Amino acid sequence: MELTNGGLQISDELLGTFAPIVLYWFYSGIYVMLGSMENYRLHSKKDEDEKNLVPKRDVVVGVLLQQVVQALVATILFAVTKNDTESESKQAQHHTPLVTLVRQFLVAMMVLDTWQYFMHRYMHHNKFLYRHIHSQHHRLVVPYAFGALYNHPIEGVLLDTVGGALSFLVSGMSPRASIFFFSFATLKTVDDHCGLWLPCNLFQLFFRNNSAYHDIHHQLYGNKYNFSQPFFVMWDRILGTYMPYRIEKRIEGGLEARPDKDSKVN
Repeated sequence: MELTNGGLQISDELLGTFAPIVLYWFYSGIYVMLGSMENYRLHSKKDEDEKNLVPKRDVVVGVLLQQVVQALVATILFAVTKNDTESESKQAQHHTPLVTLVRQFLVAMMVLDTWQYFMHRYMHHNKFLYRHIHSQHHRLVVPYAFGALYNHPIEGVLLDTVGGALSFLVSGMSPRASIFFFSFATLKTVDDHCGLWLPCNLFQLFFRNNSAYHDIHHQLYGNKYNFSQPFFVMWDRILGTYMPYRIEKRIEGGLEARPDKDSKVN
């Protein structure tokens, strides 16, 4: 970050580090305000308050801790790769073809999905890792937006931080492109945990991996299914851990994600 022509110029690396963090809390705040819309909630507000096993204050602290770690790793990663990508980044500001950006985004999405699916699934099947690490995230039986990144610190590093670093390095994207990719991934992750099923929500319309899909995973009957995150469901489908669902109205009001009656759950 430097002063130029009397104005404040912020580097791509700085934006790539902090823009996703700012968007996380901004987008979560929108969902907090929408949380009173009981007709669109997948669980009642009462269930959110009574079934979750961790106070919201602790969730906020846990997320902030993880974001500090992510910011430190991003800063180190940008510093290490700066010499290799500096000239490419300057050209990318104006001359990177759209098809190249699309390819980089798709590669990054595939890498992140693949890493997170297998790590996430292993943390469920390894009893030690689940009991001492991953179960912290599942204290949120009723997910809500700003709890999306509430994890054990070790899980935060292994799944999110390492996964993000791999997607950045393998895709070959520039720091400027990473601003948009990681901002998009952050918004998608928050949306998957929002606990609402809203009409005309683009994430829920265009992604099968959405808030209802992930809500199934947070319930006891879906604990060994729907591991995919944050974008596609391909690994669940390929490896037999996909649990299809339907949206039903709850008798007491609101909505509920339930497994399809025709689905075969082993």
